[in-house]
Amino acid sequence: MTRDSLPFAASAPISVSRVALTARDGDALAKFYKEVVGLAEIARAPGRITLGAGGRPLLEIEASLNAKPDDPRSAGLFHTAFLLPTRADLARWVRYAMEKKIPIDGASDHFVSEALYLTDPEGNGIEIYADRPHEQWKWNSSSVDMGTVRLDIPDLVSEIGKNDAGWKGAPESSIVGHVHLRVGNPADAERWWREKLGFDAVAHYGDAAVFLSTGGYHHHIGANSWHSAGAGRRDPDRTGLAWVELVSKDAKTEKTLSDPWGTEVRVVPAG
Repeated sequence: MTRDSLPFAASAPISVSRVALTARDGDALAKFYKEVVGLAEIARAPGRITLGAGGRPLLEIEASLNAKPDDPRSAGLFHTAFLLPTRADLARWVRYAMEKKIPIDGASDHFVSEALYLTDPEGNGIEIYADRPHEQWKWNSSSVDMGTVRLDIPDLVSEIGKNDAGWKGAPESSIVGHVHLRVGNPADAERWWREKLGFDAVAHYGDAAVFLSTGGYHHHIGANSWHSAGAGRRDPDRTGLAWVELVSKDAKTEKTLSDPWGTEVRVVPAG
């Protein structure tokens, strides 16, 4: 499968490829992402498990038995957002979550997308979402109209019939649509992503959150200080976000950057 057959988010000049998490119990965390998120195991090596969809890696789990638990008030991961190809796929996952009594932290309609939120066993946030057609998004110059209202679950689930085959795991064209980070100062994050990688700010929630993208997507990167205002550099010996990998259509070679809080951002050429 080529990136041309993936959702609109992947058509941008730079988009998210995969995310890596440091975990105290890699096996248990991998089991969660397989059973709850529907990812498939692609590869396994000592201390590392690779999960994905359609044979493409989306999540790397790196085991570190001695790592300290993540500090939610520090810089790091707010959530990894798994983008399903269609609204019907999201409806299937919702019905599956209801049947399996999977705990949900929230469910929101963001105008550009519909999303549900949950937390993995080691405290990492997860978003599972589907985009509305990008032709229907409303823009005011360079700003996209994104909000947060209650998700209409009955209307979403009505997308599929009673005789639908149901959730069979993440469809092969599922991707990591965006990554939302905890930062000490969103203005500094906005400046860094613009200057280092050419991202555009497309939405702000006051001065506490900024959303950035390339290619007219609603956001590939979110950065907020809701619980982490003033946070300094991350402690590398904690669980949680290990690195974020982006794929760039313009990159000729791989490079690794570090944001102001020590978050590792890898950039690889589009294959």
